[in-house]
Amino acid sequence: MVTPSEKAPLFGIRHLQALLLFFNITVVYVSRLNVSVAIVAMTNANTTNPNFQEFDWNEQQKSYVLSSFYWGYVLTQFPGGYLSRRFGAKITILVATFASAVCSCITPAGVHLGGWPVFCVIRLLQGLFQGVIFPAIHDHLAKWSPLHERNLLGALSLSGTDSGTVVALASSGLIASSSLGWPGISYVSASLCFAWCAVWLVFAADNAPSSKFITPQECKYIETSLERNDDFHKQRIPVPWRAIFTSVPFLAFLVGRCAEAWGFTTLQSQIPSYMNGVLNMEIKKNGLFSALPYLTMWLSLYVYLVIANLLTRRNILSLTAMRKTINTISLWIPALLLIGIGFLDSSQTTLAIVLMTLNVGINGGSTIGSTLNSIDLAPNHAGILMGLSNTIVNIVPILSPLLVGVIVTDNHNRTQWQIIFAIAAVIFFLGNLFYIIWGTSETQPWNSVDFHQEKDAEKTVCKQVTLGKAVEHLENVQNEKKEEIGNKSSSVESTRL
Repeated sequence: MVTPSEKAPLFGIRHLQALLLFFNITVVYVSRLNVSVAIVAMTNANTTNPNFQEFDWNEQQKSYVLSSFYWGYVLTQFPGGYLSRRFGAKITILVATFASAVCSCITPAGVHLGGWPVFCVIRLLQGLFQGVIFPAIHDHLAKWSPLHERNLLGALSLSGTDSGTVVALASSGLIASSSLGWPGISYVSASLCFAWCAVWLVFAADNAPSSKFITPQECKYIETSLERNDDFHKQRIPVPWRAIFTSVPFLAFLVGRCAEAWGFTTLQSQIPSYMNGVLNMEIKKNGLFSALPYLTMWLSLYVYLVIANLLTRRNILSLTAMRKTINTISLWIPALLLIGIGFLDSSQTTLAIVLMTLNVGINGGSTIGSTLNSIDLAPNHAGILMGLSNTIVNIVPILSPLLVGVIVTDNHNRTQWQIIFAIAAVIFFLGNLFYIIWGTSETQPWNSVDFHQEKDAEKTVCKQVTLGKAVEHLENVQNEKKEEIGNKSSSVESTRL
């Protein structure tokens, strides 16, 4: 049995794992999101780099390109949790990231050969590979994060989404305007992914006991905090499917994440187009200013982290109350700001940038407010929960660009953009309301390793009780019949006498 550690290292291998996950999310997000800027450069070469081919794609075709990544991404979320349990998070994330980099490498050649349909196919494949990554990351975090460091390690890792968004949006415009042109965007992102794979291969480990670099003290600290014995990682824990799908806290977590995803992806994929169409900003400034909100989001996440630790460590709020409070701030204030953004035009560029920056920055708390909630509910099934939730949540990025493609027929029409922002605001509000009412951070009974055995035992007891009652009832009926027969016999004897 694992014994407690007197003191955990201030910086250890658990922090290195979180840092590696941070850089993984950063590089895969760069390869995922650079298309939102690249597509502007590819269809408007005169404003970026006239030395490279320009493509005549309409808004509908561009919306297909932007959403096609998520057609594949949503399909492998659920398998991602299983692959991580079967092969380990290390190999799952490694293979997925490497394959995603290969897709980036072949993008320029594919687009030249087949135009936007081939671009969609490549993006779909890239989505298929990247879809397994986040379930595996949550599985990895659940195995490496001591209870009191869950917010810290989780926020550090998942802030890679903001880092990747900043790098993708800020650098893509600069690369497109350089001698590399828009093809350089794909080549740079592929190089980053390949470099990360080499580092991950050396330093990553599926759990603390399997790490070559961890100290015995840190290993004991992690395993003791997670209440795991020496044989835990050798066990195959059955997935309590029925309990998960009928769990109200899990459904509340799911609704909250869907709402956050709608508003976030609406801005994430459409800010460059909105700035180019309504605010009339050129691609170079467009990319830099598109990145500014996510830089704020990245930094604000650490502010939320400090506040969250303060509230929970000093017992000011329970973990559940803290998550709901931060999630409410992160969704309801941006809902109001979204409506305001829709009323601005090219004469109010500065105010538009300020509001978008505040909107996305404030929304950064949702990582602590709701995303990490899957690990709270069931650490033993964190990868499965993330895979299930992401399967549904990532239908949102498919629908959002398609809805924009239907409503925004004229990229310069402010009224059409107002409708898009109003829809996102309403979804923000209602989704968080559902999470407030029914969400929780309490570990669920179905997280137990022995959950199925306990249920089987309960069923056995119920059957025994039911059988016992049936036997008792049968005996009572037989006794009653005997008494009835006895009474009839007595009556007959009395009559004879």
